[in-house]
Amino acid sequence: MQGETKGGNASVKAIARALAATWARVVEALVVVWLLASLVFFALRLLPGDPAALVLGDDASPAELARVRASLHLDLPLGEQYLRFLRGLATLDLGESLRRPGVSAMARVVDSLGPTSALAAAAVALGAVVGIGAALLAAGPWLRPRSRAWIDRALVSTSAMPLLAFAPVLTYALAARARLVPLPGDPDAGLTGLLFASALLSVPLAAHAGRVGRAALGDLGRAPFLVVARAKGASNLRVWLRHALPVASGPIVTVVATQLGALLGGAVVLERLFERAGLGTLILEAYASRDLPVLEGAVVAAGALFVASQAIAAAVQAAIDPRVRA
Repeated sequence: MQGETKGGNASVKAIARALAATWARVVEALVVVWLLASLVFFALRLLPGDPAALVLGDDASPAELARVRASLHLDLPLGEQYLRFLRGLATLDLGESLRRPGVSAMARVVDSLGPTSALAAAAVALGAVVGIGAALLAAGPWLRPRSRAWIDRALVSTSAMPLLAFAPVLTYALAARARLVPLPGDPDAGLTGLLFASALLSVPLAAHAGRVGRAALGDLGRAPFLVVARAKGASNLRVWLRHALPVASGPIVTVVATQLGALLGGAVVLERLFERAGLGTLILEAYASRDLPVLEGAVVAAGALFVASQAIAAAVQAAIDPRVRA
């Protein structure tokens, strides 16, 4: 009876620690997003130059400048502008788009957030699966040492290759010449276009995940718990997938999390390169047209997406790696 009570208390304490850690991550994420939003707000208002003049140009009349200042609430004190901005972020209401009057700025941001999130999520999934597969081939007993060395070299060379170095070449070869896949920017490409674009974006991530996974799995090759699993009759596939991979997942998830910023940046480049709809295209479009409400909302949304991705990666690592759960 006493043992059951102690076990129950331990479970309650473990749940309490997990909830406290989750709450701490949520608060930390909210603080980071708030700091980013504040930086964007003050950068657009305190840097030299009149935001209204940036929108309309130097030839705008005083009446036109006054109208834009009023629509952007630039005629209010800075503190009141800041509070209105934070309230607008919380309620998803930053006013109307200057480029498309009558359309909510945050509605444009939300519409663009979906394609970018789908592209990034598919790239993470493809990059993680391909990277882990390459790591298992390079570290496991299935291939000869010479073949494993070739995989190592391929991972090293690919991880150092920038997206712009191979994405246009592969697109030209596979989409324009061979016509095996649709163009990534084709609005009618559908799921196939999304998978091809995400596959291009996932190449550097897969190479980094493969290199780190290869090193982590290589260190575990002769670990005692794997020897015991083999002695109990477990197959090589079960030994590496069921026993070794969860323990080695920590470094793999960490490298995926650290590459998320580069991956989201790559999504911006890829969207602009192939003229795909998404957050990156919207940010550049809003910057070029001086659509300040859309620009503010899009930059903050991109930062929030990055923070959320980091939090999800940390949660996945805690769910997979038993050492983190302990």
